[in-house]
Amino acid sequence: MEKLYLEPTPTSPLVILDRESGVFLIQGKSLPEDVKKFYQPIIFWLDSYIKNPNQNTVFEFDFEYFNTDSSKMLLHLMNRLKMLHSQGYDVEIIWRYPQNDAELEEAGEELAEIIKVPFKILAKPEQ
Repeated sequence: MEKLYLEPTPTSPLVILDRESGVFLIQGKSLPEDVKKFYQPIIFWLDSYIKNPNQNTVFEFDFEYFNTDSSKMLLHLMNRLKMLHSQGYDVEIIWRYPQNDAELEEAGEELAEIIKVPFKILAKPEQ
């Protein structure tokens, strides 16, 4: 399965989805002009991955900021991870947020409540 790698831009996050290395990462800012167009290849990749997944999947979300439209797409992605978990695979979501960003911390808590898979919410140390 081909890895998916998307370079970050000022309005879109870095995306690394690599089944072989076990790296599943979305990192940075997410406020693309066309959210569906940006996230569509990520959703397609995950749909393909779910057909032949690794036994263990640790998916890391590490945002500085994301807008409301992006949050809806994140929920779509996490629902796919939930489906994978319900099929008996080990799935863990790691939610990283800037240490003093209560809004992003709360967003992680809300998503964890909705998704109900193993979910770690971790503050990043100040840089």
